[in-house]
Amino acid sequence: MSASDATPGDPANSAETLILLPMRETVLLPGVVMPLAIGSPAATAALQEAARTEQHVVLVMQREPYAETPGLTDLHSIGTEARLLRYFTGRDGSHNAIVQGVGRVRLMAVHHNAPQSTVTINRIAEPTDRNPEIDARFHQLRERSLEILRLIEQAPAELAATVMAIDQPGALADFVTGLLDLTPFEKEEILETIELLPRLDRVISRLAYRHEVLRLSHDIGQQTRAAMEGRQREFLLREQLKAIQKELGEPDETSPELDDLKRKLEQAEMPADVAVQAKRELRRLERMPEGAAEAGMVRSYLEWLTELPWRIEDAPPIDITEARRVLDEDHFDLDKIKRRILEFLAVRKLNPDGKGPILCFVGPPGVGKTSLGQSIARAVGRKFVRVSLGGVHDEAEIRGHRRTYVGAMPGNIIQAIRRAGERNCVMMLDEIDKLGAGGFQGDPSSALLEVLDPEQNGTFRDAYLGVPFDLSRVLFIATANVLDTIPGPLSDRMELVRLSGYTAEEKVAIARGHLIPRQLKQNGLPDGVVDLDDAGLNLIIDGYTREAGVRNLEREIGAVFRNVAVRVAESKLSHAHIDVDEVGAILGARRFDADVAQHASIPGVATGLAWTPVGGDILFIESSRMPGNGKLILTGQLGDVMKESAQAALSLLKTRAVGMGIEADLFANNDIHVHVPAGATPKDGPSAGVAMFVSLTSLMTGRAVPPTTAMTGEISLRGLVLPVGGIREKVIAAARAGIDTVLLPARNRRDYDDIPPGARERLRFVWLETVDDAIAATIGQGPRSDPQ
Repeated sequence: MSASDATPGDPANSAETLILLPMRETVLLPGVVMPLAIGSPAATAALQEAARTEQHVVLVMQREPYAETPGLTDLHSIGTEARLLRYFTGRDGSHNAIVQGVGRVRLMAVHHNAPQSTVTINRIAEPTDRNPEIDARFHQLRERSLEILRLIEQAPAELAATVMAIDQPGALADFVTGLLDLTPFEKEEILETIELLPRLDRVISRLAYRHEVLRLSHDIGQQTRAAMEGRQREFLLREQLKAIQKELGEPDETSPELDDLKRKLEQAEMPADVAVQAKRELRRLERMPEGAAEAGMVRSYLEWLTELPWRIEDAPPIDITEARRVLDEDHFDLDKIKRRILEFLAVRKLNPDGKGPILCFVGPPGVGKTSLGQSIARAVGRKFVRVSLGGVHDEAEIRGHRRTYVGAMPGNIIQAIRRAGERNCVMMLDEIDKLGAGGFQGDPSSALLEVLDPEQNGTFRDAYLGVPFDLSRVLFIATANVLDTIPGPLSDRMELVRLSGYTAEEKVAIARGHLIPRQLKQNGLPDGVVDLDDAGLNLIIDGYTREAGVRNLEREIGAVFRNVAVRVAESKLSHAHIDVDEVGAILGARRFDADVAQHASIPGVATGLAWTPVGGDILFIESSRMPGNGKLILTGQLGDVMKESAQAALSLLKTRAVGMGIEADLFANNDIHVHVPAGATPKDGPSAGVAMFVSLTSLMTGRAVPPTTAMTGEISLRGLVLPVGGIREKVIAAARAGIDTVLLPARNRRDYDDIPPGARERLRFVWLETVDDAIAATIGQGPRSDPQ
């Protein structure tokens, strides 16, 4: 049987023994010409023998690449019979050969004979079947191969001619496989595929992937070249335009802008190191094409440098008398605060270059913290800028973004300096207690440490500017509602100045002196058109607002004046007298009633005083008992400290029960429930200890506490009344709620001078050393009644 008549996959003739050439990670396919570099002595001897005897060799890829003398199991079962076209030795002593694949062979046995190995093989006939499916794949393989060759710019034209000349599907599949950059194992897989249809499918599949990769690479290259050519063309055209304008004597359009930048840089009077940086960036800008993307960023950076106030100017002189007049004109009362501000300004006047403290105004909303900063700026004749820090959670908002980011800008501090136009400004850092928590974007409170430290802010470095800027001449003032959320290191750099809430009398004076004139102006009402009497104003204060400051009060006064403005605009009246009835008709029903009036004098109820971030307030401690086993029930969203105060009060009462005539069985056979309205409002703190003890004592003795008596103070298990904070705010809240007697810890007498005179005149103060003093001042030996 001849090779041409053999069935595909069957031996083409009887077994034959040929020289074996094992290959490491190299596969030769039939019809492919391939150069070989010979390294091992065995392979060199094998090729020399083949050249001498003109025998064919068998090239087979090893399964185990590092086997020195591979056996049959170490080799793939299908190899390639090859013709040795040329064998030569290089000048460096290396051995090289050029071989051409002849056909596929199946390995039968391997013989290791010195000096070379031989292999017994059976030749495998190449299938010659032709049918429509094979012809269709043959046509597709040829077209795909030609498309790939067209995409490869360096491909020689002879390759395309060779592809067109091959008329056998199997031969074309082997030829294309030899050209593809496949792995040796992928080539071996195709070599071992004898049948035409699966072999063509495998080659076409790998050819399609390579075709798509080459097409995308070609498209990317075309786009890159087009973009480069477009930029080069634009650059050349701009250079030609500059040359033409120069020949015609016309000025360059970019020259005036650059000249303007140069002039501003010279006039800015920058420090030497900043000027060096600015000139370096200007030279970069001059070398850049006008349409370059980076040119806009450099130009924006230089504009920021030119617009900052680098020049050192003398601060305007500080007139303490004028400052006192401005503060008195803008703010009612606040004598202690004004005195501290005047001390601060006096030190600034006597030592302008000194590193004075940074003031932080702490107080509830609406008490005038921000307006105090504006008054200070007006008193010293400086520009006022405000930086709102509420919700800032990114360090870059303080220190600026690096210029590598798109849309980078300086931080809020440098932006405020530019708005002010001078370094001798008053900068208010508003709501410093509401800075966002630090995260992956950095901690803004840590960035503020450098700003507020007089020892460091002389060389403040904004990340966008990249050069130091002197903030030592800026008069920083901060505001906050609470101190709990301000980090310790940041709080340590500021001097805290506390502002408390206003009494009703103070609110009347503020409304007459500031709020009413401002609202008349804002609503377009001339003087004399509206007359708001004292009774109406007091109703607005007591019945429609409940706050430490006057913000809501001004809002309600504005609502009244807007109602009058409508009637004046309609020519229905020329003068309005606003009394209690008019206020009720305009604003509706009262929103707030006196809390004391809501509670009757019953056992188990005591009135306490509380401090809140928005001022003082009163709260009611309600106790009741029911049959049970001595359990204490606490409700009203009480915090851990307040719960402990209730437990301490009950323990203290049990230790004194006999002396007060309370039967011990009352505690053992009853459950005690303590509730603090309103239930939806969280409450905490130790200052309700006295009120809880008095409430429980009132409950167990059946004697009621007068509803017009309020108290505050922490208690110990020995019965001592300990001092608490927020006395001024609590006393103001008591006066506002209609209380006439206030029980305070004796050790808080030092806070008596801080209480407004109006509240001191309206209230009676009882100073408590022990809880016995509280009992004597509240329930005493009054009549007993059944607790409810």
